[in-house]
Parts: sequence; structure tokens; C-alpha cells
Amino acid sequence: MLSVGYRHEIIINHLGNNYKGAKIDYVIEDEPLGTGGGLLLGTQKIDLDKPFLVLNGDTFFAVNLNKLIAFSTFHNTDWCFSLFSSTESGRYLGMDISPHGVITSLKSATTQLGKLANGGVYLIHPRALHAIGFLPGDKCSLEEEIFPAAFALGQRMMGIEFVGSFIDIGVPTDYHRASKLLPS
Repeated sequence: MLSVGYRHEIIINHLGNNYKGAKIDYVIEDEPLGTGGGLLLGTQKIDLDKPFLVLNGDTFFAVNLNKLIAFSTFHNTDWCFSLFSSTESGRYLGMDISPHGVITSLKSATTQLGKLANGGVYLIHPRALHAIGFLPGDKCSLEEEIFPAAFALGQRMMGIEFVGSFIDIGVPTDYHRASKLLPS
């Protein structure tokens, strides 16, 4: 499923309902709802009986999904984050974790190089969303509102570091790099 908004017609016309063998369903944000709002809107169309995978649409992160799922299942997480070691200060949501992977703090726009940061690939248990109080249609930020609310509630938030390629196409240099690294 894809959550789409501005100029969604172009994306839908290009990808259709089946792209390279993958069935695609869409939720359309008639007005921008933020990263959290798009996620919440999408939950209306999925099976909320089991954990589900969420990927940020403006990043590519080479994550071993089997390892992420196994880690999350073993630890019975509410939120399981893929993490990477950031080489840039001030850009990404930084996270401190215990030696066992428990997230001990969330730091908006971490200023430390080499700090673990949110890679934008998550496994989320539906019970986590039910408890935080946001509803489909709400305008909210995943990073600035939903994650802090989950953390404040004491939800089981864990992360695992991956060393695969991370590309944020929201900046020109990575956008151009992505076109060379990723198949079209």
C-alpha cells in the first residue's frame, strides 16, 4: 500500500495496481497529513491483527528484513526500528539504545556524527497505534508526535543497526546518487 498526496495521479498512473508483480493499493491524502497522518490513513486498509512493515517513501535503506522481523518477534516489540550510523549532524532523528537494542532516548536532529539514527524502515505492532490516541485522518508527524507519544507511554521500542546503503532522496546529492545506484 502507498500513501500518496500531491500529484498522486502521476504515481498511480505510472505504477498502476500491479507493479513488477507486486499488488499495490493506495490511500490518498486529500490534504497533507504529515508522516504520521499518512501512516494512520493507511492503517484503514491493512490487516491489523499482526505487525506490519512501514517504509519511508523518500529514502532507500538496504535493510535485511528477515533480520528485522526476527529481532522484533523475538523481543515482542511494539515498534522496531532499522538504525544506521549517521555521517551528518543535524538531519536525522537520533536514538540512544541499550546494548540489547532498547531505545532509551529519542533525539530530534542529532548533532553527533556516528550517532545511530532512524533509517525509516519500521515493523509496527498494531497495539502500539491503538494506545497512542491518534486516529486516521489526524494531521501529525511520525517523528515529532507519534514516536514521542509512544516513548512517553513506555511502549516497547527497540532498534537494530544495519550497515547497508542509506540514501535520502530529499536532498539533491542523494537524489542524483540514487539514480546511479538503484535500478529503474
